[in-house]
Amino acid sequence: MIEFVDAAVDGRLHPITVTLADRRIAVIGANGSGKSTLARMINGLVEPTSGRVSVDGLDTRRDGRAVRRRVGFVFTDPAAQLVMPTVAEDVALSLRRSLPDKAERRAAVTRVLERFGLAELAHRSVHALSGGQRQLLAIATVLATDPAVLVADEPTTLLDLANTRRIGEVLLGLDQQVVVVTHDLELAARCDRALVVDAGRIVFDGPAAAAVDHYRAAVS
Repeated sequence: MIEFVDAAVDGRLHPITVTLADRRIAVIGANGSGKSTLARMINGLVEPTSGRVSVDGLDTRRDGRAVRRRVGFVFTDPAAQLVMPTVAEDVALSLRRSLPDKAERRAAVTRVLERFGLAELAHRSVHALSGGQRQLLAIATVLATDPAVLVADEPTTLLDLANTRRIGEVLLGLDQQVVVVTHDLELAARCDRALVVDAGRIVFDGPAAAAVDHYRAAVS
């Protein structure tokens, strides 16, 4: 469970109090509205300047390391997190701490790549992947450590329609709680709940389809 209690970030997000326990949560709003700031507070990438944010009782400022073990984060551009030369090496890097034994780590890498349909690309350079493959690998790399929560910050923005739908299906099919910041209103409407953020404030919080309708009406 994710809790914001009077949590604010000076100049970017006004104090908000909200509990996020739903399995699929979308965060929508215009560019610069504060939605990415809200998402990044969940795993401590951005710390509140007042109030507090907690994940399963862990404070993001006081227990930052433990929070980051529970909350995986996927960026808009996978280049921000794919740092190793090949697909398999990138997944292996994320498992180095939890699986120090090399044989166990190699076996785990194989399982992760098979799960996400990337096994045939194991030895391919990350720079030779398509945009959709890179974003899928970024998600796989984060999920390799089995976090309880996955936060995805506009994960389909750089993708074509086919890959946008593919990544959406992956996110909505996960066992983890998922918080997705998105401009893809079709994806947002398929979530259980959505927050509409405007000028640093949550202006609507409710069923996803209703939130999308609210947002469409506000910008029309």
